[in-house]
Amino acid sequence: MRVGLTVIFASIALAVLIFLMTGPTGMFTKKILVKAYFDNAGGLRVGAPVRLEGVDLGNITAITVIPSHGLTPVEVTMKLSTKFKDAIKKDSIATLSTAGVLGETFVDVDSRAATAQAAQTGDTLPTKASPALQDVVRSSQGTLENVDILVRRVDRILTQIESGNGSIGKLIYDEKLYDRLNSSVTEVQRLITQITEGRGSIGKIISSDDLYNKVNASVDKLNKVIDELNAGQGTAGKFLKDPALYDNANATIAKANALMADVNSGKGALGKFASDPEFARKLDNTMTKLSSIADKIDNGQGTAGLLLTDPKVYNNTDQMLLETRNLVKAIRENPKKYLTIHFKIF
Repeated sequence: MRVGLTVIFASIALAVLIFLMTGPTGMFTKKILVKAYFDNAGGLRVGAPVRLEGVDLGNITAITVIPSHGLTPVEVTMKLSTKFKDAIKKDSIATLSTAGVLGETFVDVDSRAATAQAAQTGDTLPTKASPALQDVVRSSQGTLENVDILVRRVDRILTQIESGNGSIGKLIYDEKLYDRLNSSVTEVQRLITQITEGRGSIGKIISSDDLYNKVNASVDKLNKVIDELNAGQGTAGKFLKDPALYDNANATIAKANALMADVNSGKGALGKFASDPEFARKLDNTMTKLSSIADKIDNGQGTAGLLLTDPKVYNNTDQMLLETRNLVKAIRENPKKYLTIHFKIF
């Protein structure tokens, strides 16, 4: 019995020593105490693990509510092993995560973007809020309600379609539409048969060789015209191939450029007309005088103005023409009365 009890106690002591020496927070492992503040513990418990990138670093030693800490009143004290002390920074982010959908809640430390010094006992790690399962369900409730409304609407639309109501319902269940569609298909088949047999305008176009022969002849003529153009025959061929035409056009352009240069430099009549300011001033003066004369004529001033605007001139002229016509008429009727010459000798 003594030997047995000794073996049992020795085995228990050995197991405890192995656990304390090898665990992340073992008795002989150096540890640090850090804190983090959250708005809600969300199922976190004392003894829950603390992990860095999925690796256990320690566990939760205390969870306390500090009402004076504002929006994050939940104080979480963590005991961490210094085995990976260089990986835990003062600016490492602590978040609450869940192992799976229904697993326990633990603290996950993220040091991927951390650049500060290694954390020491008494430091407070910054936290980042993560949505809890309740928040996800609460936020998705509106979406589920919208999906339910959409399903009801689709079910109502399908009911209307099955009842033959609406455009789609009539399209599917209306027998008249089927009969019309069948009639249209029959007409199309009849039309295709006529075209295949060469009847009608489209049938003749497709099946007759005359159109092909005419198109082929037209293509041959077009090729002949193109060959003549390439050979320089005819007016168009000479226009495209004759170098003399190019030389004449080039000479004409050169002369036109020389003429424009002379005009721009003020040479010749056109040059003076375009660039001489004295000529422009005289032309402007002449136009001003002509405009003044036209205004006077419109106002009835002067002989020309009275001639154009005074009704008396028109009336007198009309009266003179009338009397002249009467005189000519009278002379024609009795020429002796007006054309007889009397000589008197004293």
